[in-house]
Amino acid sequence: MNSDVQIAGDPLAVPHLLPPVPAHPATVAGFAGLARSIAADRASWAPLVRFDATTRWYHRLRRGPGYEVWLLSWVPGQGSGRHDHGPSSGVLTVLEGELTEHGPGRTRTLAAGVQQVFAPGYVHEVVNDALAPAVSLHVYFPGLTEMPMHGGSHSARCAAPARETAAP
Repeated sequence: MNSDVQIAGDPLAVPHLLPPVPAHPATVAGFAGLARSIAADRASWAPLVRFDATTRWYHRLRRGPGYEVWLLSWVPGQGSGRHDHGPSSGVLTVLEGELTEHGPGRTRTLAAGVQQVFAPGYVHEVVNDALAPAVSLHVYFPGLTEMPMHGGSHSARCAAPARETAAP
């Protein structure tokens, strides 16, 4: 079939023909993918990790429009205490080691590479029950503004420090 129309150059190079680039992921799958891409870039996060025997260590790794990413380390025996994340949803990705999650009616072992997605109001406790340190990545959307504690921890040795209400 012949046509009198010819295209010169690259039509995708014309900005108005391209779909707009989203400011940040727009779906849970997108945030899980963001967490996987950060996890795969070990050189960007591994030098930042610190282990603290007296309290869980955490560092805000990234902030974007509508989300933030936290890096946490856990020595054996450290835990978060029972909490939720207020109005934030999240993706927890274990980067190294192993963590135990005590959620509603269940206990799960989260090994390196495992992701746990949760909605606002989801109450859980995360603990390092293993004999080796662990590192995890947490993406919160919207960014974490509160972390209400829910009574005692699942295990008496995992009580959360007072500052847990302000950080992951």
